[in-house]
Amino acid sequence: MNAPIDVSFFARAAKPITSYRPYWAKRFGVAPFLPMSRAEMEQLGWDSCDIILVTGDAYVDHPSFGMAVVGRVLESQGFRVGIIAQPDWTSAEAFKALGKPNLFWGVTAGNMDSMINRYTADRKIRSDDAYTPGDVGGKRPDRAAIVYSQRCREAFKDVPIVLGGIEGSLRRIAHYDYWSDKVRRSVVVDSKCDLLLYGNAERALVEVAHRIAAREPVEHITDVRGTAFVRRPGDPTAEGWIEIDSSEVDAPGRVDSHINPYMTTSEQAQSQGQTCAKEEGEGVAPAEASPAIQTLKFVPNPMLQGKGKLKMPPRDRSVIRLPSYEQVRSDAVLYAHANRVLHVEANPGNARALVQAHGEGATARDVWINPPPIPLTTAEMDHVFDLPYARSPHPAYADEHGKHDGATKIPAWEMIRFSVNIMRGCFGGCTFCSITEHEGRIIQSRSEESIIKEVEDIRDKVEGFTGVVSDLGGPTANMYRLGCKSPEIEAACRKPSCVYPGICSNLHTDHGPLIKIYRRARELRGIKKILIGSGLRYDLAVKSPEYVKELVQHHVGGYLKIAPEHTEGGPLSKMMKPGIGAYDKFKQLFEKFSEEAGKKQYLIPYFIAAHPGTSDEDMMNLAVWLKKNGFRADQVQTFYPSPMATATAMYHTSLNPLKGIHRDERAERVDIVRGDKRRRLHKAFLRYHDPNNWPLLREALKTMGRADLIGNGKHHLIPTFQPMTDGSYQSARRKNSTPVGKTSGGQPTKGRMLTQHTGLPPRVTGSAPAGAGKRKPR
Repeated sequence: MNAPIDVSFFARAAKPITSYRPYWAKRFGVAPFLPMSRAEMEQLGWDSCDIILVTGDAYVDHPSFGMAVVGRVLESQGFRVGIIAQPDWTSAEAFKALGKPNLFWGVTAGNMDSMINRYTADRKIRSDDAYTPGDVGGKRPDRAAIVYSQRCREAFKDVPIVLGGIEGSLRRIAHYDYWSDKVRRSVVVDSKCDLLLYGNAERALVEVAHRIAAREPVEHITDVRGTAFVRRPGDPTAEGWIEIDSSEVDAPGRVDSHINPYMTTSEQAQSQGQTCAKEEGEGVAPAEASPAIQTLKFVPNPMLQGKGKLKMPPRDRSVIRLPSYEQVRSDAVLYAHANRVLHVEANPGNARALVQAHGEGATARDVWINPPPIPLTTAEMDHVFDLPYARSPHPAYADEHGKHDGATKIPAWEMIRFSVNIMRGCFGGCTFCSITEHEGRIIQSRSEESIIKEVEDIRDKVEGFTGVVSDLGGPTANMYRLGCKSPEIEAACRKPSCVYPGICSNLHTDHGPLIKIYRRARELRGIKKILIGSGLRYDLAVKSPEYVKELVQHHVGGYLKIAPEHTEGGPLSKMMKPGIGAYDKFKQLFEKFSEEAGKKQYLIPYFIAAHPGTSDEDMMNLAVWLKKNGFRADQVQTFYPSPMATATAMYHTSLNPLKGIHRDERAERVDIVRGDKRRRLHKAFLRYHDPNNWPLLREALKTMGRADLIGNGKHHLIPTFQPMTDGSYQSARRKNSTPVGKTSGGQPTKGRMLTQHTGLPPRVTGSAPAGAGKRKPR
């Protein structure tokens, strides 16, 4: 059964991105690479660029890199597009390298939020950057979207600035900023951009580009979905909208006092500052005392709005007023409320516009956020991914041999070099994840033909390919063509997840189309193996044992990563993740089918420490589960409060937006892991086997009344003795924390968690042998 996306409400609701008349500059044809210098522009015969894109990433012309997709989509519309990648932001000179853009600047911080890219979860500076040649850190500024926008304005003051990318998407309203530990204004206000495009913005971008090219002032472009902008009070473009005030919580309606039975009618009226017409009319001629007869009118009861059959304002002309920036900055309850409303108004089928005030008096302005963009159809997805990408970094990054595999290697490109993105979106709704806020919950899938064509292009055109495709996936490995059974329900649904607390009865879970692609791809000439590197949604996978068998027996390269995230119900309920029982069911199928195929394969479970809602006891129980199951985690993932995520709202407010927000005891309070000591403790439980953590764990276990877990038996968590240690933890990000020589390529030590650092053979990525561009195992 195919996914309903092409017959749903969304497929019929928007103008196709391929239906626009090309801009006149299309006559220049397709560029091998989008130009990064004047010399390249001259080679293409250009005297100027229509649009200049500024990005915090190195320019890799591959559909997994947002700026390449944006550039090629605009090029296909006929625009001349130049790229300024990782410019020197200390002055505006680097932003003048390609001259003045004819239409607008397109600005993004890159594929990652610049603060997440630069800092660890412990707020320490990273020494590397996977999106930079040579893996060198520090090539982009903090809050790059703001800095780049300011420099573009300095370079050419009168050119419109269109901001996009994930940093803009996740900061489109007032948001908690983990690094400064305060609520910051919308990035629209701080960057002073003319327009923000949030999400995967091809549809909005194409429309905006053609309208600006038609000389429409950018300030008049206020009706495009998936955009945000600033409106001043009295803006005539805001006329005709029906505002719904949601700037407060628990606001009572009008309360009428009880009638005093001992007061006459006139006394009651007098107590309310009124008079009794009947008594005032006494002694007056009947003709004068009686008012003219009027028609009886029935009006809707305002207390019943939204109930019964009362007609609500049209959603496409309704705008919800969120609490202002000043309110959410000083009131945690209103911050949580605004976050909840934002996530509820996330379905393109029924979302309403949002508005949030910033500033007061002369500085007052509204940040207006239009409803999310209409998802791309399969035909549009094929168009985007079938564009003529070079599938390589720009030649400017090549070494002296013209290669990109040595000192100038870009790790992010190396990771996806031989992979294929088959879909977008995620309906999982995990509260710590930002995929949904950026790509949306509606799955957008490519056609089978488009996917197979890209596999063939990798085989035939990408240097260093050895026959192994490293991934056929996306945000999630197994949501391809999954969606709602009913277009009407899909367009009306306001649930944050299709799979929590259980899989929705309206969600079809047929993995047949995905199985078909796997089989067809691996049968292609020259293809030795198709691996699946994207994270697997195992609670969906167990609904299709045939899919699990296909995956396990043909597409696992020794180990498969999945993410239970935790074992305890408390934190799992705050994450919106399934219980550990779903993991156990998948593990049984995984081991069964691996044994049938005669393969030794391993599951690599990922867990999060210090997530909101996690108690010390929860982490202790997780550590006991890890030891019982023989897992010794080498890498530890600590909760990272990314902007706009629901879990970040929990972290900042200690409230649970999933349960509704109130000022009284009805509000659900959330246990938040704050402070370095407690965060270290939670990480230490995940690495209970590290002697450096044993003193901290002994102290904690005694305080918790669980000294029974301290001892030298197999059932104990940590021993009583303490070897000589340096008291430090070396992250596996830069160097294996497992000492060299402790493991080998043979059988791993019994009771040790199997990862690429502790006994598994290096994962095959499809790279060529050493000397021919093969990536060395890390």
